Amino acid sequence: MSAFLPDSPELARRIKSWALELGFQQLGITHTDLATAETRLNAWLAAGLHGELDYMAKHGSKRSRPAELWPGTCRVLSVRMDYLDADIATAARRLADRDHAYIARYALGRDYHKTLRKRLQKLADRIAAEVQPHNYRVFTDSAPVMEKPLAEAAGLGWIGKHTNLVNRHAGSCFLLGEIYTDLPLAIDTPASNHCGSCQACLDVCPTRAIIAPYTLDARRCISYFTIETPGPIPTELRAAMGNRIFGCDDCQLVCPWNRYARPGTEADFAARHGLDHAGLVELFGWTESEWSQRTEGSALRRAGYAGWLRNIAVALGNAPTSPQVLAALRARREHPLELVREHVAWALAQHERPADSN
Repeated sequence: MSAFLPDSPELARRIKSWALELGFQQLGITHTDLATAETRLNAWLAAGLHGELDYMAKHGSKRSRPAELWPGTCRVLSVRMDYLDADIATAARRLADRDHAYIARYALGRDYHKTLRKRLQKLADRIAAEVQPHNYRVFTDSAPVMEKPLAEAAGLGWIGKHTNLVNRHAGSCFLLGEIYTDLPLAIDTPASNHCGSCQACLDVCPTRAIIAPYTLDARRCISYFTIETPGPIPTELRAAMGNRIFGCDDCQLVCPWNRYARPGTEADFAARHGLDHAGLVELFGWTESEWSQRTEGSALRRAGYAGWLRNIAVALGNAPTSPQVLAALRARREHPLELVREHVAWALAQHERPADSN
């Protein structure tokens, strides 16, 4: 049992060192006061900017009041883990190649939920073994948790104008996880905002989903409609989707702070099945069985096979015209699902339009 009191700075330092040993790049500790974040969340929900993300509203104040979600919580341990498999410049080159698929970099490897959760559980177990038993719960995007405001309060970074967390020394290409605990640990200083007058993320957003600094309209976001929604992609947004078939990184690729982003060291996040440079035609040809096998243990499962084909059909509609692209689309023209047929028809129509009408 530890000789340190729960609120001693030395104990907090030891917990941070344990987190580093477990593969996290940083750990911060904060209180549970999210009053400001709660006000902003409620205003965002009231404006309907969450679209079909009903889970953002259905838990009431449990999302913004940690002790209501997990009774006894007085501190939150917030961790970050870098996920890049290659540098930002490599990701930007992939995005510029319209014959190839672009997948958000966090989704190229193993589903991060499992990786982070296992490490957080090990950290919580070590705290219990070396300090004292404590009432806690581990979270990895698995419950109504305001992870970005908590991480900001814990000193891991600030919420940028694109609504992602940004760290001065690591950019924004990292994942977050939390431990809610009743241990009254020493807390860290919140991070300060360093976006300044920069608005590169607003300017680059393909669908203008960042409608104002720090405000995202999910209903226009490529990540939202390629991952979260099961229905048709809005027609007026399809051309702007480009070759992005699962998520979107544009606002991160242009962020000046991501010049400090470096490839992570976690093997679980290494790209699988060549997904970091796969051709659209190749991926569109996957059967449902192949898709199931190659996306096992991957975040890509969230879109579903029908969503996968829907997304790639749009990307093929935006790809340079070629015999291979046209053949791939025509092969799916009579797909049994209307969702797929409709997007294939749209894609084929793009290649039949006169050049001066594009």
